[in-house]
Order: sequence, then structure tokens, then C-alpha cells
Amino acid sequence: MKVVIRLLGESFLFAWQALVVNKLRTVLSLLGVCIGIFSIIFVLCVVDSMEADMKESLQSIGSDVVFIQKWPIGPEEGSDEYEWWKYMSRRQPTERDMEELRNRLTGFRAMAFQSGSMTTVEYRNSFLSQVDLNGATYEFNQTISVDLVEGRYFLPIECDGGRNVAILGADVASALFPGVSPVGKEIKVGGMKASVIGVARKEGASIFGSSFDNTVLMPIRFATRIINPDMVDSQIMIKAEEGVSAEEMKERITPVFREVRKLKPRAADDFSLIESSMLTGFVDNIVGVFNVVGMIIGIFAIIVGAFSIANIMFVSVKERTNIIGIQKALGARRSFILLQFLCESIALCLIGGAFGLLAVRGVIGLLNLAMDFEFILPLFRIFLGLGIAVAVGVVSGIAPAMGAARLNPVDAMRAK
Repeated sequence: MKVVIRLLGESFLFAWQALVVNKLRTVLSLLGVCIGIFSIIFVLCVVDSMEADMKESLQSIGSDVVFIQKWPIGPEEGSDEYEWWKYMSRRQPTERDMEELRNRLTGFRAMAFQSGSMTTVEYRNSFLSQVDLNGATYEFNQTISVDLVEGRYFLPIECDGGRNVAILGADVASALFPGVSPVGKEIKVGGMKASVIGVARKEGASIFGSSFDNTVLMPIRFATRIINPDMVDSQIMIKAEEGVSAEEMKERITPVFREVRKLKPRAADDFSLIESSMLTGFVDNIVGVFNVVGMIIGIFAIIVGAFSIANIMFVSVKERTNIIGIQKALGARRSFILLQFLCESIALCLIGGAFGLLAVRGVIGLLNLAMDFEFILPLFRIFLGLGIAVAVGVVSGIAPAMGAARLNPVDAMRAK
């Protein structure tokens, strides 16, 4: 063990000497490994960040919540393609559909209807365009978590009566009311006056779409004065009671909602049922594609780096042929010579990989400063990068090392 540690130390010393003595040659050789490790780990870190962001967003939706909506999130069962031309002819769910479903369905804890569109929000001389207007019924916060940092949620009487009250997302509140509490203030949403009763906690930007930060939440019966729910995307959300899974809830909903829609027995469903596990599966598919793309990009860069390291190792063997001959004459075994050059190759790759990982850390730090989104560099990705560097060192160094180990000591000492 001591011999191996000593050999590794000497190999790192030889690698460092190669860096110092032949700066340009070594730097160009290490650049391939550095770029390869950077490409693989950076893309994987972006994918990890995207996955963490989406799964954090899905945490506000329980695993026992089912959505009824017009559009599916992917090809439906029995179809290999997304038949958008069929889905386009479907009707949007309505609040009346929800009320009829509520009267007929069993096994649920909460049910809510939501509909939304883009609008403009004003306060005195300030205004914001392209704000998400989300109208919802009272039980909305029982199906999807609404975390308030200030104020309160709607009262049942406010939702039933369509009162002109609103809850602001964090970005909307900070833009219209910098440094001031918006609760109790009167704003205009789509030209209609509304009183602010609450502010939601900041969620942060999301790669997969806008978060609640850019939203104004209002009672649906007030929101319908601004938007037409039949002309925009709407959803019915059902939260299953304890002990009832989302899949079981879907099985209960399908026949009941077909009755609500008065569909004939052989008619196809004119609605889609979505559960959080389907969203998670959709995210996993996206993440898988990005992982494959990232690995392909990185592998090509790594191959270039491997050839560069192999080249510098062949040159190193050529330059030290006399030394190899002397070592063999003094009794050094083939395994010692092979391990010496193999460790040097690994050391060079680890140096290049370390620079690549430092570059990843620096770029992620700059992106976190420039964007309202958290990019992460998990510890296991650092170990993965170092592991790849070691593998590249072994692959690119094995041929030069075996060549050095097979040299005849007499011929090696006579070499010029």
C-alpha cells in the first residue's frame, strides 16, 4: 500500500513537471479533458436543477389530486401521437360541471374550479402587463397549496358572492408596492377595481413555466367579469379523501363525469384526467432526454481529450526511454513501469478534470447571480466528474504504459 501511495505521489510530481516544462503542449492536451468534463457535468447539473425545480413545483400538488381538463399532457391511451385536432373540439370544463360532479361523486375531500388568462394590473401610475389572472372557487387552496406571507385567504362568502378581492403573487406585489404592504390597497385588474387581501410567498423562477409569483388570484365569479372561462383553459381539481389513491379517484371520476357531460355509451371521453404521477413521469422523460444529449456532447469532447492525453503519454515515454532502461536495469518490474505511466496519465486527467469542475462551479455561480433561478452542483456530480477523469486516464494511458513496460532495458539505455 505504501508503495502504491508513493508511486501515486511520484506520478503526480511527474505530471506537474510535465505541466511546468511543456506548458503549451500539456495545456492543449488537458484542454480536451477539461472541456469534456465541463460539458458532461455542466449539462447534468442543468438537468439536475431543472428536475429539482419541477419536483419542488409539484410538491404544492398532492399525489392524491386529479385534474379534469380539455388538453392531455401527452398522447392518450391507445394513441401513439398527440391528436391535437381531436382535443381542440372538446369543451372546456365549467363551474357548472364541477357543481354537478360534486353532487354525484363520492370519495373526495375537496373540489375546486379554476380558469385563467393574461391581463394587466394597475396601481395608481404603476402597471404590469402579461400578469396571470387566476380565478378560482373557495376550495382551491385545499387542492393546491397557497402559502401566504401576509394577509389572508378568501372567505366562502367572498367566493360565492364574487367579491372584488385579490391575492397577489410575490413579483406582482413587489413591482406595484415596492417596500410597502399591499394589503388593504385597491388595484385595477383588467380595468376592474379589487382590494388586495393577501400576498403569496415567493416561489422563484421556474424553467418549466411561470410560477405563482406573477399571478393574481381572485374569486372565479369576480374573475368572469374580466375573462370568459369558455374561451380560456380551465380545470376542475379533485382531492381524494384519505385512503383513496389518485388512480382509484380517476376510476370513480370517469363514469360520473361522462354522465355530467351526457356522453353516449360508445362515445369517446371529451375530457382528460391528469394526476401528479403523470406530471412526474413527463418530467422524468424530459430529464432523460437531456441526460442523453448531455452525455453525447460530453463523450465526444472526452474522446478528443483521451487522444490528447494518449499523445502526451507517448511523447513522455519517448523522452524518458533512457530512464526506463536504467530503472529496468536496477530491477524494476514491468508492472512497476506500467503502473508508473498509468498513474501519470490518471494524474494528468485528474488535473484536467479538476479545472473542468472548477469551471462548472464558476459558471453556475455566475448564473445564480444573473438569474432568478437556482442552479445546483450536487456532490455526487463532482465525484462523477473525477471518476470519468480517472477512467479517461486509464483508457488513454494504458497503451503508452504497456509500451514502456515492454521496452528492452539495453535498447532503452542506448536510445537517443
